[in-house]
Amino acid sequence: MKKSYLIFLSALVLLNCDEKEKNALEEKPETISYVDPFIGTGGHGHTYPGATVPFGMLQVSPVNGISDWDWCSGYHYSDDIAVGFSHLSLSGTGIGDLADIIFMPINKTVDLTANPISRDSIPYKSKYSHDNEKASPGYYQVYLEDHDVNVELTTSKRTAYHKYTFKEGDEQSVVIDLGFAINWDKAVATSLKVEDRYTISGYRHSTGWAQNQKVFFVAKFSKPIADYKLYVDGQVFEDGDHEGVQSSIQVVFDPNEKSPELLAKVALSSVSIENAKDNLGTSGFDFDKTKSAAEKLWNTALSSFEVETPTDSLKTIFYTALYHTQLAPVTFSDKNGQFRMENDSIVNANNYTAYSTLSLWDTFRAEHPLLTMIAPDRVSDMVNSMLAYYEVRNILPVWTLYGNETNTMTGYHSIPVIVEAYKKGIRGFDVERAYEAMKNTMMQDERGLNHYKKYGYIPYSLLDESVTITLEYAYDDWCVAEMAKALGKDEDYKYFSERSKAYQHLFDNESGFMRGKSVAGNSWNEPFDPKHSNHREQTDYTEGNAWQHSWFVPHAVNNLIELHGGNETFTNRLEQLFTESSEITGDNISADITGLIGQYAHGNEPSHHIAYMFNHADQPWRTQYWARHIMDTQYNTTPDGLSGNEDCGQMSAWYVLSSVGLYPMNPASGDYEIGTPIFEKASINLPNKKIFVIEAENVSDKNFYIQSATFNGKPFHKTAISHADILKGGTLRFVMGAEPNKQWGTSKTQND
Repeated sequence: MKKSYLIFLSALVLLNCDEKEKNALEEKPETISYVDPFIGTGGHGHTYPGATVPFGMLQVSPVNGISDWDWCSGYHYSDDIAVGFSHLSLSGTGIGDLADIIFMPINKTVDLTANPISRDSIPYKSKYSHDNEKASPGYYQVYLEDHDVNVELTTSKRTAYHKYTFKEGDEQSVVIDLGFAINWDKAVATSLKVEDRYTISGYRHSTGWAQNQKVFFVAKFSKPIADYKLYVDGQVFEDGDHEGVQSSIQVVFDPNEKSPELLAKVALSSVSIENAKDNLGTSGFDFDKTKSAAEKLWNTALSSFEVETPTDSLKTIFYTALYHTQLAPVTFSDKNGQFRMENDSIVNANNYTAYSTLSLWDTFRAEHPLLTMIAPDRVSDMVNSMLAYYEVRNILPVWTLYGNETNTMTGYHSIPVIVEAYKKGIRGFDVERAYEAMKNTMMQDERGLNHYKKYGYIPYSLLDESVTITLEYAYDDWCVAEMAKALGKDEDYKYFSERSKAYQHLFDNESGFMRGKSVAGNSWNEPFDPKHSNHREQTDYTEGNAWQHSWFVPHAVNNLIELHGGNETFTNRLEQLFTESSEITGDNISADITGLIGQYAHGNEPSHHIAYMFNHADQPWRTQYWARHIMDTQYNTTPDGLSGNEDCGQMSAWYVLSSVGLYPMNPASGDYEIGTPIFEKASINLPNKKIFVIEAENVSDKNFYIQSATFNGKPFHKTAISHADILKGGTLRFVMGAEPNKQWGTSKTQND
């Protein structure tokens, strides 16, 4: 009897345990619940809170109607006025454009004949409150106080869905404004057409950051249009298909349709209205189904990482960062594969998806390395997109926006993205064509390459930002050399390897800085102040100063250490970067110098690799200290949670990788530096179905120094790990402590 009772009791315990585990699984929140799209919409983050899907063509988001630096995305958290909801938005850039195809639901008739001279004169604007505003991955909602309309937005890959809930008995109306523009953007030709009682189409051609942007759209509504007025350059038309610079329309919907809800779906194309219609498809207006599908896409996209920590705020920062890394580049080719280039040629993306919004000066550093880990198929498509842009100019892209080369920023950093992809085993593109594109790009004469080839560096008197440009060309050269070596092109390997030493010409051993050098090569640019900044003109440095730009030699850190005179001098100077006063001198200081820790500027990308350089000078514990300090001070859960421009995912990619203890200091090397993990456990669910786990025993806000490490159970003393090893799966385990272990990861222990 006693034995039977014990068996029954054991079964009951097991049943209860199973039930608890089941409940725990059921109660586990979805990953998207940790994402806050408002992070980065304040300060200088320049992100948008609107709805999109991973790398989607559309970003349907609120527009405040202000043309200013902090409104580059069209939205800033400090604002409380909306002028409408656009279908194209930039995530975290330092230049403003897009905000195309504005829709605004209103409950009254307005006069659109006048061209507003400011936001105050826009007749359809409305106040809103953050108390009545929500955002989550794939969804945005806000209540428009002046029109008594609740707005909900969601999207699929190529179609935006709007849901407007009006006050009972109010007029249901929508304004579509194609002439409206913010920041650098300016409409040059627009047209609207009411095709039938449910359909409106049109196009908007504009110039700005993207100098030849052509957007075609089609919109379908769930209710019949009862009346409308079409406005073209101040004239009113009752019908027709008219082109002008400023086109807008107010449509009023059938008052006999008593439902307070009005639904709309909108698709765009860079090619034609017909392609926009094809992108729209024939499905209905199921807003909730589309929202659920978008949320499912985001949950899948965010499941590439699973992090474990008792601190929910760290999960919010992490998963919001991972969300931001998958907003751009954006899908650019239509459903049928077509997309438009800046010379108006129409290209067919055969067997790949074309992408635009390639912020390569920023994203080559950590965003693209992250994508090689979590989305390698997209990486090969992005390389194919770069090669398509190469066909237009015979030069690889610098910064591509809506099919246009903007030539914004320095270097040709599509090159390291391509080389990194190849070295990490990503194919799906024509390798020989890619090599030809890289070589031809670095052998042409534009953007200072003529001076670089002639002198071995760019003299300061011949081109502004000469130091930054020289250092970045040297790195690009090293990348070309690596590709040449991999493809057995020995002569090219020797040539570009030698050119990649260009940084040596600019190193001033006496001061320890990279400095502008004269044409003759025997004198420096004087007077010299390493804290001085002059934004983008009459300067040797891009958006920064000598303190921030003198460390960009990611391909030859050991030689840079030798130039400094060895580990001790190098690490003393590197430490001084973080402990020096944060004063920036000059009358035209770059606004991009933000997130200062000493002279280190985390708010701009040239600083992002620097903390990891201590690893190469036998002081990895300093990398651990400063990497954790940056994570703790430069990211938070507020709208001001980014210390500088998000720049299409780079600011967030730094956090995603650094927080799990990795960083690609030299992206094209195929290796990741070891920093300091912030989570007890982080699992990377790789596309090849393998899992790479990073564990950190005893980690806390005080215990961030690595005491010891094992990799798959064996002692691990290295300060880097290869992409190839990560792809195999396994477990990298650290024991953390409050005091540095100054022996772990040094050249002595690595060689033992």
